[in-house]
Amino acid sequence: MSGAPILTLKEMAAVDAEAVGHGTSTEALMTRAGLSVADEICERFSPRPTAVLCGPGNNGGDGYVVARSLLESGWPVWVEALSRPTSPAAIHAAALWTGPTHSLGQVHEIAELTVDALFGAGLTRPLDGVAARMARASEFRAGPVVAIDVPSGVFGDTARALGDVAFWADLTVTFHAKKIAHVLTPGLIRCGELVVADLGLPAKGSNLMENGPDLWRSHFPWPSAASHKHERGRMVVVSGEPWNTGAARLAARAGLRVGAGVVTLASPPESLAINAGHLEAVMLRPFETETELEQLCANVDAVVIGPAAGVSDSTLLNTLALARTGAALVIDADAITVFKDDPEELFSALDVDDVLTPHPGEFERLFPGLLTAAPERITAACRAAVQADAVVLLKGFDTVIAHPDGRAAVNTNGSPWLATAGSGDVLAGFIAGLIAQGMDSFEAACAAVWIHAEAGEVFGPGLIAEDLPTLAPSILRKLYTSR
Repeated sequence: MSGAPILTLKEMAAVDAEAVGHGTSTEALMTRAGLSVADEICERFSPRPTAVLCGPGNNGGDGYVVARSLLESGWPVWVEALSRPTSPAAIHAAALWTGPTHSLGQVHEIAELTVDALFGAGLTRPLDGVAARMARASEFRAGPVVAIDVPSGVFGDTARALGDVAFWADLTVTFHAKKIAHVLTPGLIRCGELVVADLGLPAKGSNLMENGPDLWRSHFPWPSAASHKHERGRMVVVSGEPWNTGAARLAARAGLRVGAGVVTLASPPESLAINAGHLEAVMLRPFETETELEQLCANVDAVVIGPAAGVSDSTLLNTLALARTGAALVIDADAITVFKDDPEELFSALDVDDVLTPHPGEFERLFPGLLTAAPERITAACRAAVQADAVVLLKGFDTVIAHPDGRAAVNTNGSPWLATAGSGDVLAGFIAGLIAQGMDSFEAACAAVWIHAEAGEVFGPGLIAEDLPTLAPSILRKLYTSR
């Protein structure tokens, strides 16, 4: 279950080169790749009229192997070639193809399944001509589209459609490891179902990983028979003004649900009565000044500040005061925005145990221009983590978690049902609750993001933020039994 490396094109090329250097020919690798795609097709679909669209390079060569394998299995299949093959391995694969070959787009028979083997992840120029027309048509095809490596037109290192033209696939089969195009939007959306086929290539480590239990399961903070509540961590959430108290309560409840032993809501005096009317196991403590808040949090493990805290001088001063306590901070929402005029004031107070949780708009306030200048959001998050010297969690369907030491993880179980008010407040609580129990901040952020997304997907339509903490126990139970 994930925890697997995500490779750049350069890293993948190095893996291929190492395999060839150890005696595996490119033709042999192409045969393995094509046969693995054919196997995935035969597992899912019955024989039907099939068009294999082949480009001139090795991706097209894989397509010729697919076509040959399907033909040998009794499928009615033909090749539509964009041009003659140009790479030696593709020329070899095409020479072994004995079925019908036509020019791309020049077949009157209707294909009930299409294999996109035009271009792989390394394509660096936009599709044009008939390839572009067929890419646009792929979104509306009646039959399924199977892409080899990536849907043609998607660049592997950015996940973006070159020139905004690329194929849409129902199934994508890639090889050895996922690439950036498979884990970031819009690439991952164009891929449909994704299969990573094992070609027997040498293992390759990477600082970029797919987020999931295998990445952090061994560090998850399960209690023992001797555990008591204080041993399971002390967490504080800072409440907003009377008319903005719900977000902090969501974070507090989430921290308690994820296992923090003692959770306290630090509340301005005027918000005490409102918060008291909604709390049971979460404790309540008043504070009036940043000095009182600093004293209140002097001996806690993790603090959440920002959810509906207000974009005010008091939020800015409270955040800086908390940074002096030694507690790990989870800084969200208003506590991010309040530093938009002087982000360095915040960065100078942070350390590597702290976690920033911006959505793209908040990210722009702290790191102006960084997201638009970066080739993709992984690079942006990694640069931001170095700049802030803290863990940065760039939220989205494809959330990225980055550590200043260069480690990064991309979440791939994102759920559209999380697009609801208060969802981010719950996530902040999950992160702080895990940190409070002794989990490393980077791994805690990764685990919290995965649990949060899993909860959203389990509930589905109709989800509201209040549902998320109550969904955590069933997910934690599955993690516990699989530990």
